Amino acid sequence: MEGMSKRVILTKQIEEADIGSRLDAVTARHFKQFSRAHIQRWIRGGELLLNNEKVKPRILISEGDVISINAEDEIQLEDLPQNLPLDIIWEDDHVIVLNKPAGLVVHPGAGNRDGTLVNGLLYYNQEQGYLPRAGVVHRLDKDTSGIMVVAKTEVSYLNLVGQLKDRTVKREYLAVVVGEPLMGGTIDKPLGRHPKQRTKQAVIESGREAITTYSVKEKLKGYSLLGASLKTGRTHQIRVHFSSIDLPIVGDALYGGKQKFATGTSDELRNELSKFPRQALHAFSLSFLHPVTKEVITFTSPLPLDMIELIDLLKVNATT
Repeated sequence: MEGMSKRVILTKQIEEADIGSRLDAVTARHFKQFSRAHIQRWIRGGELLLNNEKVKPRILISEGDVISINAEDEIQLEDLPQNLPLDIIWEDDHVIVLNKPAGLVVHPGAGNRDGTLVNGLLYYNQEQGYLPRAGVVHRLDKDTSGIMVVAKTEVSYLNLVGQLKDRTVKREYLAVVVGEPLMGGTIDKPLGRHPKQRTKQAVIESGREAITTYSVKEKLKGYSLLGASLKTGRTHQIRVHFSSIDLPIVGDALYGGKQKFATGTSDELRNELSKFPRQALHAFSLSFLHPVTKEVITFTSPLPLDMIELIDLLKVNATT
C-alpha cells in the first residue's frame, strides 16, 4: 500500500509525574496520537531528542528535561481506501458528522476487511490515515443505524476521546421493543463478555459499569417505541440492557431470545415482523462540545425508512 507522510514538530516540557519514567513511555503518555512503535523508531533515528540530544528509548526522565520531536511521520495504510457512499450531515476542518446506515460495519476486522466505514473515510479524506482508527472515536453496531462523529485532526481526536471518557457527549437512541413498560427508568447493570458465548455481552456482576436511561415514546399494543440515553458506552449496551428487563429489541437475533413477539401477536403480524432484517435501533441525536470552538453542537438523524415502516405496521395493528 502506498505510504503518506507529513512533518511532525512538537516539544514537551517534562512534568513532575514523569520523573523516573522511561522516555518512550512518557512520550507515548503525552502524545497518544502516536504508537509506541512510532516513538521508539523516532528515538533510534534521532528524530525524537531529549534536551536536544540523541538518546535510547529506555533512558529515564529527569527534572527539567525537554522532549522535542522533528520527524517525518510516514504511515503505511493497513486498510484499503474505498470509494463508498458516505451520508455526511455536516463537517468543518475539525470533525465530520455522518449518518451510518444499517448493514455498514464501522471498523475492518475478521470477515470484514473492506467495505467498512473506515475504508470509506480513508478514500474521502486521506488525512484520516494519520489518525488512530481513521478518526473514528465511537462506534455503532453493524445493524444499528444513525449518527456518528469522526475526528479530522489529532487535536480533535484526543478532545473527543476525552469527552467520551468524561461522559459529556450526549447520545440519544430510538428503539422498537417487544413489551409495554408502564414508564421509563434507569438500567444500572454492569456488562461484560458472556461466559459461554464469546460473541455476546451479558449482565455480569464483575463487569464494567453500564447505565442506560429510557423513556416511553409510544405504546403500540404489545410493543413500544422507546427513547434511550447512554451514560456509558459499552458494547451492545442498549441491546443487552433492554433484553435484561424483558424488553428485547424487535429484530435482534443475538439478544431477542425466545421473546420475539408480544403475547397475542397475530400470525400475520408475526410473519411481517420476522422479515425485519435487523435490530430496530437508531442513534438519532448526538451532542458534544466542538473540539476547537468549544460550542455545544447537536445533530439529529431522522428514522430510516425501514423503522418508519415498522412503526407504521405496529400502529395499524394497534388500532385493529
